[in-house]
Parts: sequence; structure tokens; C-alpha cells
Amino acid sequence: MAGQARYLDPAVVARLGTIDLKVRAIVEGFLTGLHRSPFKGFSVEFAEFRQYLPGDDLATLDWKIFARSDRHVVKKFEEETNLECHILLDVSRSMGYGSHAVTKLEYGSYLAGALAYLMNRQRDAVGLLTFDDRIRELLPTSARAGHLRALLVTLERLKLGERTDVAKPLGDLVQAISKRGLVVLISDLLDDPERVIEGLKHFRYRGTDVIVFHVLDPHELSFPFEQAARFRDLETQDEVVAVPGAVRQAYRDRINALVEQYRTVLGQNGIDYCLLETSQPLETGLLSYLQTRRRAF
Repeated sequence: MAGQARYLDPAVVARLGTIDLKVRAIVEGFLTGLHRSPFKGFSVEFAEFRQYLPGDDLATLDWKIFARSDRHVVKKFEEETNLECHILLDVSRSMGYGSHAVTKLEYGSYLAGALAYLMNRQRDAVGLLTFDDRIRELLPTSARAGHLRALLVTLERLKLGERTDVAKPLGDLVQAISKRGLVVLISDLLDDPERVIEGLKHFRYRGTDVIVFHVLDPHELSFPFEQAARFRDLETQDEVVAVPGAVRQAYRDRINALVEQYRTVLGQNGIDYCLLETSQPLETGLLSYLQTRRRAF
């Protein structure tokens, strides 16, 4: 598992070069780790038996058939298909914050790319929508050859936008989706939670599965600052001078309440919620995706 952690550490991923190289390292390290987890064979269903050939994985041998007939046969599987997934990535200015090796936007782009790479391996159709207070980039869902490359190029060229308005692009997309599938939202969710939740509920009304990745920087959760400082809102540019010790507990209470509101209300509406800190290995997000996808079939 040491190799898996090395590949999935966001700080290591950030040094790998192109996003294509990054997402390949993330997914390949992750899939290697899956062989020692309950998710082995996560995206496949049984297809047929065939005669054992030298070099086949012994784990695929069907020992019950061998006991009955003295024949060595292996189970063949085929990947589940026909899932249409829309990845929504927040590129608003607040996503540019980062106290460690990566910003929230970089972390979100790695996660989006890794999810797309994983879906492409499964022959699922995947699309990408980036947004701030409006849709910035839109790649329709596709499973065609070359589509993954176009999606990764889009992620490679991301630029920070302006203010957040999660509900508006959600409303635009829900009208455009014509078939059931999966919507993945990657955002810091620093917006009006009631409007965000209401926007996500519309997907559920239409039978679409939804998973929300709430990406926050560790400092946004712990507020570890010690000295009096000037804090600036990255989106409005408003500034306030504060003594951290005097406001730390109130700040933590508010951010924890926000997280709990999202976790509780989204869960009550059948929407999967996953809080991710940008210092966490990216496997956390990929495992949450797999858990959601397994329930969709």
C-alpha cells in the first residue's frame, strides 16, 4: 500500500508534469490498491466460461466446475456499460486558495481527470462542465476514442473564474440531461447552501444519481492562524482585519455547521456527500465514486 499512497498524495501528483500523466498515475496506483480491497472486480459482470490457458490468473479458475468435471475453466467478465456521467467542476475564484502544495482547483482537476480516466476505461460516457456564476466550458458526454484526451486538455487549460453561483449552472444542466445517469459535483460549496441543495435535488427528481465532492483546504476547516492579519475574500475582494484567537471558535462552529448541513440534508435526499481536504490522498474520492456507481446497477 505504500506505493499507492505515494502515487495518490496530492503533493506528489502536483509534480508529475502533464495532467495526462497525473491522472494515469492516480488511477493506476488506485487500481493496484483495489486488488487488496472489497472493490476487486468493481465494474464487471459475469459473461461466460472458457477453457483455462497458461498465464491466466489462477484466481479466475472456477473450482466448483473443476470438482464436478475435472475441467479447468476460468470466468470471463465484461465491463458494465451505458452509464452517462456529467462531471461539474467549480472554477470560481475561491477555488484558487491553497495553503499547502495544491489549490482546491488543482485538487479538483486531478480528481475530475482521474474520474474521467476511470470511466473511460469502463467504456462509460463522460462529460465535463466547468462553472463559476455561469457555465465556462462544456464538453458533452461521450465514450468515443479521443474524447478523454479532449477532456484532459480542457482540465490542463483551466483558468480561475469569478464569483460562485452553483445553483445557476445546476439549473441549466438539469434541463439538458435527457437520460438517467450520474452527476458528479466538485466544489468548495462556498455559496448559499439552500440554493445549492435545491439545485441538486432536481437531479434526483429526474432519477439521476448524484455525488458531491466538497473540496476544502485544511486551513479553511481548522483556521490555524495565530497573528492578527488582514483576510481578503477572493471573490468579492472585501477585506477584514481579525485576531484569529478571538474569532477561531466562532469560525470553526460556522464551517462545521455548513459541512453538517450539506452532509445531513443531501443524505436525506439520496445524494452522496464526500468531504475532501486537499491534503488527503485522492483515493478517497475515487472510492466514494465506486460506491455510488455500484448502487446504480
